[in-house]
Amino acid sequence: MRLNVIACDVLRRELYEAAARARHAVEVTLLPQGLHDNSDTCRRRLQAEVDAASAETCDAVLLGYGLCNNSLVGVRAGAVPLVVPRAHDCITLLLGSRERYQRLFEEAPGTYWFSSGWVEHQETSGEPFAPRPNSGLGPDYRADWDDLVAKYGEDNARYLADFMDGWEAEYTRGALIRFPFDRALGLEARVRAICREKGWDYVEVDGDLALLEAGLSAPDGGWDAERFLTVAPGQAVRASFDEAILAAESPAGGSRRTGGSPRPSGRGSVAAESENDR
Repeated sequence: MRLNVIACDVLRRELYEAAARARHAVEVTLLPQGLHDNSDTCRRRLQAEVDAASAETCDAVLLGYGLCNNSLVGVRAGAVPLVVPRAHDCITLLLGSRERYQRLFEEAPGTYWFSSGWVEHQETSGEPFAPRPNSGLGPDYRADWDDLVAKYGEDNARYLADFMDGWEAEYTRGALIRFPFDRALGLEARVRAICREKGWDYVEVDGDLALLEAGLSAPDGGWDAERFLTVAPGQAVRASFDEAILAAESPAGGSRRTGGSPRPSGRGSVAAESENDR
């Protein structure tokens, strides 16, 4: 099979690692990490990429996204089937399954998750990353930003600025998701610096590419309905508001969904859909 994969840049390293071992021929398109700050913008961009895929160039389009702040809701399959992992955010994709994410969430609900993509991409697809206006740095956030740069260096300052929102108080530890291929990137020191600044404990958790690999290597296009939603041409994605996370909705308004397992309510916090979808 020929698969067009449209994914968030945060999954760059992990996706390429999985694609190198995929059963099928894979063409990857990466979109800027910050797109899902605005779900409408992200949805339009995703739809444009999906619409560009044709039956002459691929057999299916696979999204490297979770529900991601409802950015997927309304995205419609084009000329070929659209395949979407049943996940609320990218952390499920990095941990290998909803079940594992749920278990780790229940063990330590105050965990903020990091990965290579969250740590190293100050610039994504040529678009500069900068503190948001509501980053908590105050009205004159540029002056505070300069102080952070002077104290911690620009790399760490960018992340510290992003973590200064009020929701940070819900977290008690930062967990770095590790893979063998990221050991030389210096991720640990940067995440430890963030955790020290926030007063969080630092832990490391082994990553798992099982879900990404399953999406790229489904035999004869038979994606496991427990882990993936397959959207037929003309149907659209919608939120199912249950353990299945996603459903396919026909133009007439009907829907099709399968069951699944429970999940954490957000990217490490019970208080939000996905706090790191920033």
